[in-house]
Amino acid sequence: MIVSKELTDKIRNSRLSHGLCDDECVVLADIASQRQLADDEVLITEGAVDDCLYVILQGKLGVIKQTGGGEETTLHVLCQDDFAGQMGFVDGMGHTATLKALGSADVLVLKRADLESRLESDSHMVYQVMRSVVRSGHDILRRMNSQYVELTNYISKTHGRY
Repeated sequence: MIVSKELTDKIRNSRLSHGLCDDECVVLADIASQRQLADDEVLITEGAVDDCLYVILQGKLGVIKQTGGGEETTLHVLCQDDFAGQMGFVDGMGHTATLKALGSADVLVLKRADLESRLESDSHMVYQVMRSVVRSGHDILRRMNSQYVELTNYISKTHGRY
């Protein structure tokens, strides 16, 4: 097995590697790939289904939704080390937003089938990767809950902050 040392190092330095030993980072690099995006290139299209988890290695991605008038609005900007597509990676459902490169960007691509192929031989690695995916989901939920409270406080003009 010949694995890119550069990709292994990028994995080792990402949130995806939490709980993984060096050998497991090498195994993960063997089943992952790297994709370069040009400015404004779409990584994920809203409604599309794919089986990939993406980790932003460099650059930024805009989380884009269509408004009622057909215009695009940017809901959030994902930066280096953020995960993208994790819910579709887990549940196989369509994506809820479009992701578009804001400038050039590099992403790590991990296909669900490739990770699942290592369940028996590298179960600890698969478990730790999935823990990282769940942690990322929890981070998003915490952020959304905080934003909801802020918005509610703003609308109701409570807590004397507005």
